Amino acid sequence: MIDPDSIDWQAEARRLFSGRVDFLLSAPSLKFLPEPTVPEIAFCGRSNVGKSSLLNAITGRRSIARASVTPGRTQELNFFEVGEPTAFRLVDMPGYGFAKAPIKVVDNWRRLVRDFLRGRVVLKRNLLLIDARHGVKPVDAEMMKMLDESAVGYRIVLTKADKIKASELAAVIASTEVEARKHSAAYPVIHVTSSEKGMGIEELRAAVLQDALG
Repeated sequence: MIDPDSIDWQAEARRLFSGRVDFLLSAPSLKFLPEPTVPEIAFCGRSNVGKSSLLNAITGRRSIARASVTPGRTQELNFFEVGEPTAFRLVDMPGYGFAKAPIKVVDNWRRLVRDFLRGRVVLKRNLLLIDARHGVKPVDAEMMKMLDESAVGYRIVLTKADKIKASELAAVIASTEVEARKHSAAYPVIHVTSSEKGMGIEELRAAVLQDALG
């Protein structure tokens, strides 16, 4: 058992993620979920928010999570195991906000995500990814409400922060903090990241480990 008061979380995260990180399975429905034997941290966000790139950056891999240029392509829960033996899992949730998807696809997504969030006993934290170039959109606020209702706390992660000017980024951070205060399950600290430049990745990696094992 890790003593949360004595550990260097960034150093421990570097050590753990430099070891085994393997894809486990894809679950198109709840019956395909792996046994709830270890803690899990889930990643969610709008389609093309940079979720796959962030997962790759956190794990230090180039293609542990495949990026797609087709919004709404991933419609399954993808599980990755970290550590040997497995210390915890990362869960790549299907992206939301795809405007051209059939109604049935959207309904299936909503059902899968809602039931997973509400019923997964080993789910320790969600990471909600927001594109820093756009800030919180109505579909993001809707997802935040769903996360509030699931009663599992979540961290807000701004992605692609290198793509906008510093003044614009500061304004987005401020408006995101205002929105976060409206949501009961939102963590108060906003993580600002760039997968391409490595901005904020080490801090977020440490936060993921602390949420999973702390």
